[in-house]
Amino acid sequence: MRSPFPLCISRRAAAFRRRALEPAAGAAYSAVKPPPRAAIDERRTVTLILFLALRSAWRKARVPLLAAFVAMLAWATPASAQYAGLRTLVVPGAEPVTVALYYPTPAVARTQPMGPWRPVVTPGAPVAAAPLKGLILISHGTGGHELGHHNLATRLAADGYLVAALRHPGDNWEDRSMITSGRYFSERPRQVSRVLDALLAHPEWGPRIPAGRIGAVGHSAGGYTVLALAGAQAEPARAVQHCRSVADDPGFCSLGKLTAAPAASSASSPVAPVSSAVGPQDGPLVSVADPRIRAVVALAPMAVVLTPQSLAAITVPVKLVMAERDVVLLGKYHGQHVAAHLPGVDASTVPGAGHFAFMAQSAWPLPSDAGDAAANPEGFDRVAYHATLENQVAEFLGRQWR
Repeated sequence: MRSPFPLCISRRAAAFRRRALEPAAGAAYSAVKPPPRAAIDERRTVTLILFLALRSAWRKARVPLLAAFVAMLAWATPASAQYAGLRTLVVPGAEPVTVALYYPTPAVARTQPMGPWRPVVTPGAPVAAAPLKGLILISHGTGGHELGHHNLATRLAADGYLVAALRHPGDNWEDRSMITSGRYFSERPRQVSRVLDALLAHPEWGPRIPAGRIGAVGHSAGGYTVLALAGAQAEPARAVQHCRSVADDPGFCSLGKLTAAPAASSASSPVAPVSSAVGPQDGPLVSVADPRIRAVVALAPMAVVLTPQSLAAITVPVKLVMAERDVVLLGKYHGQHVAAHLPGVDASTVPGAGHFAFMAQSAWPLPSDAGDAAANPEGFDRVAYHATLENQVAEFLGRQWR
């Protein structure tokens, strides 16, 4: 049935035109100015016309508008799974390596208390069907744990990566025997390569890992580890000489029982270090590069032991992040050593941050020889900073494989 509204509009419009064009008796104003009653009718007519026009437009446009709204939602929602699953993998061998595997999953994640850590994960969840963006290996610092960087790992997993965070045998919170084993500089990177071997050969994970999209993130001694995997070479004698000539790098010099020179001494009259198993037994030059690693992020790295020539020869992209108030591994000896000799490195320093700023915030104190790993310098908010760190690392890695 035809709507009565158009007829109503035409009658009112005609009446309005008649009254508007007929001057009132004795009127002194222009004949085209409508009298008060006509003005009211005009407003009603225009309002009604606008209402009907809008109603008609909505009926015609609502389907495409709804489609556009749905498309907008799809654009705003990442294609990859929004959550992180968590499984444990043990790489067998003479020294088994425990690995925390974080991966994308559609299963909703929740905070899971795990000792001092509070990762937001879904243990044992199914793997998302979408292809993985790549594989990222995480190497913790001396005395660390596979959950120590869970915040960064879960972010990368939700972005679509498989993340393998290993617990270094002989250099973790339970066992630090490798530190004085004489094979520290060579064995740490080799443990990461062993995990990579196992994942590529794994029946479930191997076929999912995209060729050429393998990166590594490391903190502190883990920073050394990933730089070594990228091609940097350690010269153990540099560690000995360094600790004989400086007094302000105790975090590094205490690692292998290398005695730092007291404040009164100088480079011209160094104090001989205590006999140490670290260094000489590693060989004159430690070369453990893994060409499968195509991008590296080094966070407050232990780096004075690396030769300038080998740093200059690195060809894979490297992101270097230092902490302004790092008193464990002083930037001038470690991070800045890398920045000065590695061409094209993406280097930055976090204002106010301490050495442990790159670790997840622990729920309780984590005492160590280098201090409380859960503590923060005054005025520094680690949890707030992690949002920035996660975005920077994700953006850097994504840039390599566009």
